[in-house]
Amino acid sequence: MAHSGAVSRFRSQSAFASYCGVAPIEVSSGDIQRHRLSRAGDRQLNYALHVMAMAQIKRATQGRDYYQRKRAAGKIHKEAMRCLKRRLADVVYRTMIKDTETSLTPTP
Repeated sequence: MAHSGAVSRFRSQSAFASYCGVAPIEVSSGDIQRHRLSRAGDRQLNYALHVMAMAQIKRATQGRDYYQRKRAAGKIHKEAMRCLKRRLADVVYRTMIKDTETSLTPTP
């Protein structure tokens, strides 16, 4: 994701997720523990992750299986989407790290 700049500027997957606006924020009340998506962060990256999540849900993918497991665990659609978007942000971060490592290795 060229929009985010160099991956080295993020100290972890969590920092990247926070930058994208998909890191969960706790909004618990009493015995009920809930999380919601942050409205902070880069809205364009958040939208890209949302489109990725919707594409995952519409097709028979690992993302759809993950989403359905979250729904079966009692999460509502928005909560399950938040979880899926966070997981996708982790995949994007790992891919960016891998791309950086492979682009820095000299070719024989």
